[in-house]
Amino acid sequence: MKQPIGVIDSGVGGLTVARELMRQLPKETFLYLGDTKRCPYGPRSEEEVRAFTWQMVNFLLEKKIKMLVIACNTATAYTLTELQETLNIPVIGVIEPGARAAIKFSRNKRIGVIGTEGTIESKAYPNALVAIDQNIRVNGLACPPFVPMVEDGILSGPRAERIVSNTLQPLKEMNHIDTLILGCTHYPLIKDLVQKEMGSHIQVISSGEETAREASLILAYHKLLEKDNASPAHEFYTTGDMEKFRLVANSWFDEPVQILKSVQIEHVPSSAY
Repeated sequence: MKQPIGVIDSGVGGLTVARELMRQLPKETFLYLGDTKRCPYGPRSEEEVRAFTWQMVNFLLEKKIKMLVIACNTATAYTLTELQETLNIPVIGVIEPGARAAIKFSRNKRIGVIGTEGTIESKAYPNALVAIDQNIRVNGLACPPFVPMVEDGILSGPRAERIVSNTLQPLKEMNHIDTLILGCTHYPLIKDLVQKEMGSHIQVISSGEETAREASLILAYHKLLEKDNASPAHEFYTTGDMEKFRLVANSWFDEPVQILKSVQIEHVPSSAY
């Protein structure tokens, strides 16, 4: 029996990470849970985010996952260490892989980060970047309109362009950065708009590719890589509107999402068993 890998997110944004995981680990089975009903997590308190994250984790633990990927920057910032210390399976987040990728591409050590209020206030990215290179200078900008826009499927067109332009204006005035981290997994869905607004001279980084690479290395180290060549049957769960989720998912994946279920997780324990 294939033992699956769990992927959690506050909504549809983590699909950007899931797609890269599936590309780099084609034999693995993935169970994705997006808490679209309670999205966005960014404006919520750390206590709320921790409780909601544990509910998602405990839901997937019941399905015997062998690894957990926290494909939500806010949840990563608030819960990664706790989950790594508590669970007996490998747990990875998206912040450190994104930070490493940004440092690799930056030429002048001036890096911008856009994310939710929670991610920016946590200073998780500056801490991760400076831990690798103390000479890095970081400018962060919270972008509250982006997650609701993506969750509503507004990924292009004049309205999306206007929202992106207005939101990024403060960062554009900091013209010394040469690299920009998309510090929320929703943002790659509007990466082209962000790139256009920031200009071609800015390297825009999303963490999906690096996160998938890290997952692969950790699975190999723990001898957990799937050997079976049978096609995996991925499962997707949402706590909110199934059709809205399906619409965004089908626009992001090469093939339509096959197994999509609506679930309620409010009754699931909100802390470690």
